[in-house]
Amino acid sequence: MNSQSVRATLYLEPALHQALRLKAASARRSMSEIVNDAIREALREDQEDLAAFAERVGEPSLSYEEFLAQLKVDGTL
Repeated sequence: MNSQSVRATLYLEPALHQALRLKAASARRSMSEIVNDAIREALREDQEDLAAFAERVGEPSLSYEEFLAQLKVDGTL
């Protein structure tokens, strides 16, 4: 474990805990490594989503009703 690691308490559903333990054992990795990697990936995806939203901020918005009407006009519905 990294000397800069911080100890935290997480409460997992029993089935998730069992799955994590089995995955860690089969991959020969610690549960902490797997959880850290999963959190990093989730945060990375959030960052990518926020960047995509920022790029599209100037695009006009379309209501659900308008979108359905456009699909009908296009022959999709």
